[in-house]
Amino acid sequence: MAENLDSGREEADLRLTGAAMTAAELEDWFVREVLPLETMLIRFLRRNWRDRSDIEDLRQEIYVRVCEAAEVDVPKSAKSFVFATARNLLTDLIRRENVVPIEAIADPDSISTEGDAPLQDRALIAKDDLRRLQNALSKLPPRHREAVILGRIEGLSGREIAVRMGIAEGTVSQHLKLGMHALTDLYLRDAIDAGRRS
Repeated sequence: MAENLDSGREEADLRLTGAAMTAAELEDWFVREVLPLETMLIRFLRRNWRDRSDIEDLRQEIYVRVCEAAEVDVPKSAKSFVFATARNLLTDLIRRENVVPIEAIADPDSISTEGDAPLQDRALIAKDDLRRLQNALSKLPPRHREAVILGRIEGLSGREIAVRMGIAEGTVSQHLKLGMHALTDLYLRDAIDAGRRS
């Protein structure tokens, strides 16, 4: 649960600028800061990824990404950075699963522009996606939800949201950022759970 809260921050915000490490410092930092998080990381991956046989490979890929980033800039919070990296990796993998490589299609002209699913099936899929999004939105903290709805659904500017909510623009940005990260996590978790049930 705690790792989900920490993962709601952007990777770019979690690094100190210009704090490169030597190989020995990187190894010491990794052993001291990252390895103690392994149990929580494995738990997070098991909870959020359907194929248990991928867990070790995912963990290794996360460690590689974290180390490569730390060679350039030292993360302010190793825990936040590790879980943000894990969340981003899972998001990338889910996106890739939904893309069919062009090489896999023998006859590109045979692809229907309307999609493979009949119109009724696509409507059901869209309704399910909308239900999943509404469910995720309803689970957001009230101020995050309000900022996300005003900014991302109604299309108001940060200044307009600030006026409507009676808060500073900087606070609007925080609510939007944290709200969108939490919304993504909730939506993806629901999608993964739905895939497990089917």
